[in-house]
Amino acid sequence: MPEKVKFNQKTTIGLDMGLTHFLITSNGDKVNNPRPLKQQLKRLKREQGKLSHKQKGSKNRNKQRIKISKIHERIQNIREDFQHKLSKSIICENQAITKENLNIKGMLRNHNLAQSISDVGGAGFIDKLKYKSEWYGKTLIQIGQFEPSSKICNHCGYHNCNLKLHHREWICPKCEKRHDRDVNAAVNIRDFALDKQNLISTVGTTEIKASLRKPQKWIQ
Repeated sequence: MPEKVKFNQKTTIGLDMGLTHFLITSNGDKVNNPRPLKQQLKRLKREQGKLSHKQKGSKNRNKQRIKISKIHERIQNIREDFQHKLSKSIICENQAITKENLNIKGMLRNHNLAQSISDVGGAGFIDKLKYKSEWYGKTLIQIGQFEPSSKICNHCGYHNCNLKLHHREWICPKCEKRHDRDVNAAVNIRDFALDKQNLISTVGTTEIKASLRKPQKWIQ
């Protein structure tokens, strides 16, 4: 494996993963979610309905089973192709990548969002970032999942305790800066990770614990 390259704020990118958009970066870019399962869902349900009417053990049932397997394979291929291209682009264009350490297994317990979360395929994308960062000598930094990245103004550090999930934009009461919720979170994820550079070793994946990383200026 190559040696880790040095990084600073200009060469570090913050990533905030979501459902509406697959990824939001600290540069303000928003990557749409291809949603391959949602695109093929009607076709998949139709073919599964046909399978249920086929006689068990018959050749026609086996043909129908193979047809459904090919649809699942296509969904997986679309998702994998998208994630490989995006992860390589992010790794090659930045020296360090920062992200939240999300509890995806816990999120899947929410039955209202489980299908959408599975369609995103966030866990697979994170794995690709991890091993590709090793291949190319880049650094992947993860911060704790309970960091208030969306509620902190990245300009003045004001902590907006009243921010709710449905608020997609907000104006900081202190410095009056207008924020896009997701872009602001991505910027904070980057800055939170770099704030404790003395804790960051440029070797491997580093996780910064929340208890070590809250400056007094952010506590209002």
